[in-house]
Amino acid sequence: MKTDVQIAQEAKMKPINEIADQLGILDDELELYGHYKAKVSLDILNRLKNQENGKLVLVTAISPTPAGEGKTTTNVGLSMGLNKIGKTAISALREPSLGPCFGIKGGAAGGGYAQVVPMDDINLHFTGDFHAITSAHNLLAAMLDNHLQQGNELDIDPKRVVWKRVIDMNDRALRNIVIGLGKKSDGVVRETGFDITVASEIMAILCLATSLNDLKERLGKIVVAYTKSHQEVTAADLKATRAMTLLLKDAIKPNLVQTVENTPALIHGGPFANIAHGCNSVMATKVALKLADYTVTEAGFGADLGAEKFFDIKCRLADLAPDAVVVVATIRALKMHGGKAIKELGKEDLSALSEGFANLKQHLENIAKYGVPVVVAINRFPSDTLEEIKWLTESCAKLGVKAILAEEFVIGGDGAIDLAKAVVDICDTKSADYHPLYDDNLLITEKIEIVAKEIYRAKEVTFTAEAKKEIRTLEKLWLDKMPVCIAKTQYSFSDNPKLLGAPRDFSITVRDVKVSAGAGFIVAITGRIMTMPGLPKVPAAERMDITESGEIIGLS
Repeated sequence: MKTDVQIAQEAKMKPINEIADQLGILDDELELYGHYKAKVSLDILNRLKNQENGKLVLVTAISPTPAGEGKTTTNVGLSMGLNKIGKTAISALREPSLGPCFGIKGGAAGGGYAQVVPMDDINLHFTGDFHAITSAHNLLAAMLDNHLQQGNELDIDPKRVVWKRVIDMNDRALRNIVIGLGKKSDGVVRETGFDITVASEIMAILCLATSLNDLKERLGKIVVAYTKSHQEVTAADLKATRAMTLLLKDAIKPNLVQTVENTPALIHGGPFANIAHGCNSVMATKVALKLADYTVTEAGFGADLGAEKFFDIKCRLADLAPDAVVVVATIRALKMHGGKAIKELGKEDLSALSEGFANLKQHLENIAKYGVPVVVAINRFPSDTLEEIKWLTESCAKLGVKAILAEEFVIGGDGAIDLAKAVVDICDTKSADYHPLYDDNLLITEKIEIVAKEIYRAKEVTFTAEAKKEIRTLEKLWLDKMPVCIAKTQYSFSDNPKLLGAPRDFSITVRDVKVSAGAGFIVAITGRIMTMPGLPKVPAAERMDITESGEIIGLS
């Protein structure tokens, strides 16, 4: 089979204005970025405000493994499959980060014959949204340090500055740095560091904002430091909000592209799923809902991270009501959750599949707690045997859930027609009753414990002294009545990445808590989650190249 890059480069793309025309987007609502990319003006939402919303479908997955799950591939394939059966569908995805792209993950635009294109542009800079976010974030950091240098009128405690700088690259050497060294005029000496851009609160804010004014208001609420009298200092206090919004004036607009089969796709925003809320922008989702019968969106990593945050943060804050959920699973990954070594996954093993099925079962139980109907997509690999497929299909049926074989990676939209029909069926026959898991007016500790016990299946939650101190600070400042965003490993329901399958009755430790007041949630950090990843021993960047003719090599 051809590589992802070869398939993407051979795709017969339509000019992006033709894709816009088929959706009913007007010429003056489209801002072209070359022939195959465009931004959609936010004015479209005002024009279509009386238009009835289409169906909202979330694609999520089992806990990820090195064996592969294919969540984005299934998302793209499902949108193409829906169009194959006569429905108008839009794939709503996150933008890839340069850090993982050049690090361990490679590109993030789907795979095989279920990709969004132009794949190389989408993975490399795209329309500059991440650069705009990086600039706005670092402008705030510069204005903060300039305030310290110019007399510190707000009486900021230099040891309580919580706003770092960001760069969209994996660079562990920047995690902990000292700034202000040199002459007195070179700034105030203090310890700080860099996060990756997708961990920036501004990324989360952009993805949750509902208008330019809402974006500006949220930016002003960002807490950057605390005073010596323990009061919060915000971006508005530093008078940085208006200039930051100016830098984001284009980044807030959703990006329109297409799949290899010319199905429309809106790709916008990209907060990390284990650090932030892991969903594409509210703006892109709301635009898609007005333009299509079905909006197929996704949330990062497994359902314990992505789906939980989609339901408890994005849907709650944006007043969205999802109609259906697709949980993606592969037989290979389930066997790995059942204890099978990765080099043995190509061999039939119903015993390992049975053990690993507990992971899928637990995710399905969790989805049911939100009142949204679900279907399982079995993303097929060549090594899957008929007996394994039959066993998994029948096991899901015993839980009252349809499991549909999906083969979009190999044959595109035709391979997702059965999945598309199943999604339409549950949207038509089962009424969703979406509700978040908890009331955000509860105590911070109560909200964290509900997610840890109900979704992760932890027996208890332990809070470090530092975490308890931060919680008390937020409660005193009335910054506690928000949903929680738990930063946790994606590989396990627990905070231990080595506990695969469906562990229960473990203890989870919250080692730090911070507020993202502009985004509107509280971040609880568990395990060894870092906001600045590092490169692996052999980075994906080493296998990438471009020829004189412009052919991209190794970006997959």
